[in-house]
Amino acid sequence: MNAAADTYAVVNLIARYAELVDAGDFAGVGALFADAVFIGSGAPAEGREAVEKMLRDTVILYADGTPRTHHATTNIAVEVDEEAGTATARSYVTVFQALPELPLQPIAAGRYSDCFERRDGQWRFVERRVRIHLVGDVSGHLRADH
Repeated sequence: MNAAADTYAVVNLIARYAELVDAGDFAGVGALFADAVFIGSGAPAEGREAVEKMLRDTVILYADGTPRTHHATTNIAVEVDEEAGTATARSYVTVFQALPELPLQPIAAGRYSDCFERRDGQWRFVERRVRIHLVGDVSGHLRADH
């Protein structure tokens, strides 16, 4: 492959994560991290089942099966090492939410630091570090006991 195609593939993985979380497809997110670790505010979650469980245990889903969120990922910077078959990415994330009792608003903002590897011709997550720097009203998004 070439650097532009590889960068595009990595950006698509970053976007796919946001789409799956916002759709409430935690099994799909788990599949993205089948051979990876997710490091956030709690204990690291490694592998498909652990990442899916972490999301099910912490994120509130509504009657429509979604968390009623919109993850906007911006300022994406990707660096590809063609020879090694690895890549890193840095990006910003802003999470918006709207509920009947909560008008549309940003509820959290932070950064993703990601590592990827190309395996069998496909790019995959190896690690995602999430650092949330700004927190608003997350009472309708995260379970109080987490």
